[in-house]
Amino acid sequence: MSDRPADVRIKDFKEVDGGLSADEAIAEAERCLQCKKPLCVKGCPVCIDIPAFIGHVAEGNFPAAARALKEQNMLPAICGRVCPQETQCEGVCILGNKDTPIRIGALERFVADRERESGAELPETAKPTGKRVAVVGSGPAGLTAAAELARAGHAVTIYESLHEAGGVLTYGIPAFRLPKDVVRAEIDQVLALGARLKKNHLVGRSVSTDELLGYDAVFLGTGAGLPAFMCIPGENLNGVYSANEFLTRVNLMHADAFPESDTPVLHAARVAVIGGGNVAMDAARVARRLGAKVSLIYRRGEEEMPARRAEVVHAKEEEIEFYTCANPTRILGEQSVTGVECVKMSLCGIDASGRRSPEPIEGSEFTLDVDMVIQAIGTSPNPLLVSLIPGLERGRRGNVVVDKNGRTSIPHVYAGGDIATGAATVIEAMGSAKKAAAAIDAMLKGE
Repeated sequence: MSDRPADVRIKDFKEVDGGLSADEAIAEAERCLQCKKPLCVKGCPVCIDIPAFIGHVAEGNFPAAARALKEQNMLPAICGRVCPQETQCEGVCILGNKDTPIRIGALERFVADRERESGAELPETAKPTGKRVAVVGSGPAGLTAAAELARAGHAVTIYESLHEAGGVLTYGIPAFRLPKDVVRAEIDQVLALGARLKKNHLVGRSVSTDELLGYDAVFLGTGAGLPAFMCIPGENLNGVYSANEFLTRVNLMHADAFPESDTPVLHAARVAVIGGGNVAMDAARVARRLGAKVSLIYRRGEEEMPARRAEVVHAKEEEIEFYTCANPTRILGEQSVTGVECVKMSLCGIDASGRRSPEPIEGSEFTLDVDMVIQAIGTSPNPLLVSLIPGLERGRRGNVVVDKNGRTSIPHVYAGGDIATGAATVIEAMGSAKKAAAAIDAMLKGE
């Protein structure tokens, strides 16, 4: 897909990727081999019939392609933009052995965008069952569970603590990667299936746990919103943010427009972002759009970065400076940040994550002059909700313990997404939510 020039796009939050034209989409779809045993379907966490939807694109039948997509996925425009297809469906495409894999994500995005512009068609829903299901959280897991259960005929109520639905899709992923009108349009599709959305409803406060547990079934999909910190000196200084707070202030609260919006954020001249995942890339690229010179610090090499390759390339194009094999040891300053002290790292043997283990190099310390530090080193489930539900078993990292079908220690309470697995991708959260929704449906129908 064509990208907007870097020197232009760093001045706004408009989408970077241009998308495919109809002719480009058809030409790409015609490359598909239509395998008898398609590995791409197995590589998709929500099991989309990829050859079917691509076949319709090749024929120019875009409405049929959209119907095929939405049989398994009610958020195709979102997934087409943010799923790591290169390690999932595209990663196992047979064409990838000798050629470029089919650009499944780009085709999914094209089909979904085309349908949204021409008028979306809803999939059929079953007759009402009379069963009531509460879904807590309106992120990718909650929306997926709500869609599946509403299609099965159950009365679904989604409880969202914030004033906007979408979870990480809204507060976490910047608009230049995932436009907010796309998110709102696909949320509206889920609600059109019959699910009810109650915003500004915090379970345990505005909704009691007794009221919640009074539903026939409950799905917990509150994500992993508790940020991790390095616990190094200087973290209490003014100008130190978690990536969660920084991105939420800008993406959800429009802090980039302060004082027109009510929420401020520091507009620093020099920013250090700590981390090497997609969230770190998002934070770095947002800070760049706020006018800062940005340095990204990662303790391993670039090849070990968990971020998508496309995001790394985009960040470099936007003149974000990479300090790989380096790790912060101290944030400098008296009241506000004036710098960050780092040490160079050497990479040794393979650790439990399958990557080379970093070790500090003695005497290799160096300092970066910055006035803001953003830590993007991971998240865990927020303990607030789960601590309010008596009898709900939790793991040592605060996650809700579930079986393979998402069932918790409470018989009619299920969970999926990051609250159960820890921080993962959007599509993995959706896949676990689909499994849990199927188990809830079977339970409610006595199967």
